[in-house]
Amino acid sequence: MEFSHLLILQFVAHLIADYTLQNDKKAIDKNEKGFKSSFLKWHILIVFLSSWLLSFQLNFVFASLLIAFTHWMIDGLKPKINKSKSLGRYAFFIDQFLHLLILVTVTFLFSNKFEINSWLHVELNIKYLLIFLAFLITTKPSNILIREIFKIYEIKVDVKKEDELLKAGRLIGILERWLIIVFILSGEFKAVGFLIAAKSILRYSPKNEDGFNKTEYVLIGTMLSFGIAIVIGVLVNNI
Repeated sequence: MEFSHLLILQFVAHLIADYTLQNDKKAIDKNEKGFKSSFLKWHILIVFLSSWLLSFQLNFVFASLLIAFTHWMIDGLKPKINKSKSLGRYAFFIDQFLHLLILVTVTFLFSNKFEINSWLHVELNIKYLLIFLAFLITTKPSNILIREIFKIYEIKVDVKKEDELLKAGRLIGILERWLIIVFILSGEFKAVGFLIAAKSILRYSPKNEDGFNKTEYVLIGTMLSFGIAIVIGVLVNNI
């Protein structure tokens, strides 16, 4: 196993701990209460275990502890960023940037100080790891990324009234991103264009009484969704 393999595995561990194994209710509680959140300690335990187990080496335990500790510090202080008038809307991006920066730094320092020896006794194919990471990124993490971009540009929707639209949109978004990655990896670029054209054929819907236009909302979300999938697919395809 090389540094690149270990780094990708740590990215996978981060996505599993911070997204897959964390529901919205717990995330909101943690973001609002910080160190006072009862869920934070369990979240950090999950971060540690995900990091250590997916490193596939026993001596990475101290690196995982460092990653978990810094994760605890960042998440504990996040409410202060959320309350900031100038930085509040960028809290998600600041939070994730710091987490990923620490992952890269700790993994790099570990690879320079210790020999990377996996107990798997199986050679991990970096291409397959990247493909798995790509599919993982395009699930819940991409949905949240799109939501946070909406927040920055103050694109709002009445969650109570449009709850079914949002739930269906998230699932459709994941499926279309997966299809785009499959098409790009298999070299079927025409199919990507066909999918974009098919999704773009939306019936015009005038604004409702609250001034919300579903068509505009869906189109913006669709373009962001396609953009994320295409960029990730092209990057993986060219590595």
